[in-house]
Amino acid sequence: MEANWDDLKLFLDVAECGGLSGAAARTGISAPTIGRRIQALERTMNRLLFERSRRGYVLAKDGEILLARVREMQKVSNEITDWHGGAFQDPVVEVAGDTWMTMFLARHAGALSKGAGDIRVGYTDFHETGQQINRDRLVFVTIEPPDSGNYAILQSVLMRFAVYKGVEFAQIADAPWISLGKEMSRYPSDRWVYEHFDREIYSWTNRAHLLLHLMLNGQGRAVLPCFIGDMEPSLMRDGDVIEELTARLYLVVNDDDRRRPEVRLVMDRLNGLLGKHGELFAGHLPEAK
Repeated sequence: MEANWDDLKLFLDVAECGGLSGAAARTGISAPTIGRRIQALERTMNRLLFERSRRGYVLAKDGEILLARVREMQKVSNEITDWHGGAFQDPVVEVAGDTWMTMFLARHAGALSKGAGDIRVGYTDFHETGQQINRDRLVFVTIEPPDSGNYAILQSVLMRFAVYKGVEFAQIADAPWISLGKEMSRYPSDRWVYEHFDREIYSWTNRAHLLLHLMLNGQGRAVLPCFIGDMEPSLMRDGDVIEELTARLYLVVNDDDRRRPEVRLVMDRLNGLLGKHGELFAGHLPEAK
């Protein structure tokens, strides 16, 4: 198995800082995590790289040989970075959630990134694939925070759902139902229609965002989060919010990543954005239909 370049860079940090605590301060990665990765690197290379002592991590003979080679690799890497120029020097952070959340975040992208010279933000829809939180520089917005693992979790706003239909059905009490297919339903809100009106479903889809398009094209009514449905002028609520679907949103990030300045800044901006629209998420917006 070949050594990972990220692990080799961590090896360089430990060697230059003389131990785990110095490397942790330099990289923002916790000392226990660095220790585990150095041990894994030693197993991968089948060589002892450090002598552990009270004085810290002292390079073993094989470690000294590797250090010289990693420094050569780092020099080449820096030269490539310099050659690449300034095209993509802004730090990158990925934000993710279900279809509705990523749709909302994309509509408010200006609140998360100020453009060139700030932070590049990627938007990822995990509605169908489930939670994949353990990724580098990823901030995940979810109603299902992990109950174990090395994560930092920040509680955010309440989110409510309601049934919506096109305004053309305003005088029609029994508008047809639209649902997400059972095989694609991950959340209680996805399942609500077929759990209550299975025999009355007129149309269905295997993609959450297509529910909205079907509704906007007059195909019937469906369950949407209030922060989506209340902002569509051609939709109206069909009844009160569905209290049983009310959920709390959480921001989740790998605990090592939360120390990165760009990740911390995006989390602050994201939490501020959600808080600013807290009434909309809770279904209390005065102009909600």
